[in-house]
Parts: sequence; C-alpha cells; structure tokens
Amino acid sequence: RLRAMDHIEIFRIGTRNLVTLPQRITQNFADMLKKYHPLFVHTHFNHPKECTQEAFDACARLADAGCVINNQMVLLKGVNDDPKIVKELNHKLLMMRVRPYYIYQCDLSQGISHFRTPVEVGLNIIENLRGWTSGMAVPHFVIDAPGGGGKIPLLPQYVVKHEGKKWILRNFRNQKFEYIEP
Repeated sequence: RLRAMDHIEIFRIGTRNLVTLPQRITQNFADMLKKYHPLFVHTHFNHPKECTQEAFDACARLADAGCVINNQMVLLKGVNDDPKIVKELNHKLLMMRVRPYYIYQCDLSQGISHFRTPVEVGLNIIENLRGWTSGMAVPHFVIDAPGGGGKIPLLPQYVVKHEGKKWILRNFRNQKFEYIEP
C-alpha cells in the first residue's frame, strides 16, 4: 500500500539488527525485501569487533537481495575514537558490502555524556582516513544539529588560501598545490 502512494519513491530501513540480532535477517526475509526496491538499509556498526561472521552473513543476504546497506557509526569515547579503529571498521564494512556513510558526533542526549568526544576527534579521524585509505572507506563526519537543524558535515580545512580564481589547496600529506580556475 505504501508503494501505491505517488510521493513514496524509496524505502529506507534503519536497524541495528545486523549487529545485535543478525539471525533475524533470514533468507526468507531477504527474499521478501526484493519486492520493494529501491530499498536502503541503514545500520550502526560502531567497532570492528561487531563485524562477526553472523553479521557478515546477514549483510550478504541483504546485499544479494539487492539492498544497499549504509553504516552510520556514532563516535564514542573509548570505543571508536581512534583513527586506526575506524579505518579497520570501515575496511571490514566494505568487505561486508556495507558503505561507511556517516560518522555521527555523539548526540547531546542526557545520560551519555561519558561517551562524547570533542568535535576535533572526529575531524582528526577524517584527516587520518582521507588519502590514507580508499575514498569508499571515508564517511561523512556530521553533527545532527539540535532543534531539527539537520545533519551538518564537517571537514578538515583543505583550502589554504583563495584569491579570485587562484586557490591554494593542501592534500592529506599537507603538501600545497595551486589551482587556477579557467
């Protein structure tokens, strides 16, 4: 009935079941989803240790059924606030056919302040991924702005200077390059 509505173009399922209850992703379930494409699955793997064989198998069933799977990692102090951990996670996700899509700055919800990191930690992770691994393993670092402001992407500063049509840019190795617009 949802597909019959003119304004419904895609389906997106948000679930952590791929991590916490991968056995719920049965072959029958994956086969049923084939009828409803385009269908996107957004999940939350937060650490490489969550990339178990059961999770790998569940992701394979969904990917084989034609689902696009994206990961939305939450940046958590003491869990995944190290670029090496995030790189390892993202490489495992790609092997599982899951696209590293977002790194979320931890929300301002009550009771979880011990998990929050400074924003600079997320920027440092992006800085240590970009150029040092495949671009497919570099997600968007975002803050979900309080009060309905939406997801705001943050990037390290790659523009060193800009004057008219002349741009001075730096790459991941901090080498500077001049780009002149035609």
